[in-house]
Amino acid sequence: MAQHVPIRNRRWILANRPQTEIERDLLTFEDGPLPEPGEGEVLVRNIYLSIDPTHRIWMSDVDQYMEPVAIGDVMRGGTLGVVEVSRAKGLAVGDIVTGQGGWQDYAAVSGKALRRVEPGGLPLAAFMGPLGNIGATAYFGLFEVAKPRPGETVLVSAAAGAVGSLVGQMAKLMGCRVVGIAGSAEKCAWITNELGFDAAVNYRDADLVGAISAACPKGVDVYFDNVGGKILDAALTLININARIAVCGLISTYNEIEQGGGPAMFRNVLMKRARIEGFIVSDYWRRYPEAYAAIGAWLEKGLLKYRMDIRDGLENAPDILKLLFSGAHDGKLLVRVSAEPR
Repeated sequence: MAQHVPIRNRRWILANRPQTEIERDLLTFEDGPLPEPGEGEVLVRNIYLSIDPTHRIWMSDVDQYMEPVAIGDVMRGGTLGVVEVSRAKGLAVGDIVTGQGGWQDYAAVSGKALRRVEPGGLPLAAFMGPLGNIGATAYFGLFEVAKPRPGETVLVSAAAGAVGSLVGQMAKLMGCRVVGIAGSAEKCAWITNELGFDAAVNYRDADLVGAISAACPKGVDVYFDNVGGKILDAALTLININARIAVCGLISTYNEIEQGGGPAMFRNVLMKRARIEGFIVSDYWRRYPEAYAAIGAWLEKGLLKYRMDIRDGLENAPDILKLLFSGAHDGKLLVRVSAEPR
């Protein structure tokens, strides 16, 4: 074991299942033993922890796309870190890697479960945003699920968020008219003035259907849904014949005690002969290099912009997670767990 690696390993343990909103008593912050990497594994010092809506799902014992985090286990989470000790072929001390390191300072992870990244001239945090799962989610959700065509109207919810902001820009690159739904005047101004969206709607508008209709005078051909709830209902009210709805997330419903029925305007899926499809980005993991190559080229040409909202302190992770549900964050939300290598 490298001498500079400390014995202490702070970590968040899942203690209880959430019933409504996420509170600190759901998790216990404790010191644990430093993980010892086995054969084929590496010890990773986590630098950034990704904060995502799916954390709320993983905490719950409900039917989902992965096994829920077990009570007493380290909270699951995507991380970017640096290899401190290696017992895996192809990975050396000092390599920068991404994977599922969890809510902790250090993680012992199979080398096969990690992606080594070459930062080049990009900030390391970019590999937790456009060049990470966030970028892949936008890329495959838009191009493989929604399949927009030039000239169509694409409506995106949570459009100032990490995924939505990329989806809108990618749709513009396809020659679409793009309308974003966001939660403040500042966010609406950002996606139109900086990102090039054609129009923006504040979802807090009292007449949401009317506001979306005014921004989408030819109706909605593609709806990229990140939130569900009343915004999904409003979008379904305005879809065109043969519309496509890509369901990426349903964050507006995750804290509900009882899940209600389907959207009131679900009948339009039939009446408009629309297609609605949910997707999980990990289904496309074999094709990630394709997405990263395309996104990297757009970034190099200045065709994609992104925001990273980096908050300090692993000890603050539960409170930082709550920002996702209040909208009090700005772009891709990360926790800085430790310093970047010099």
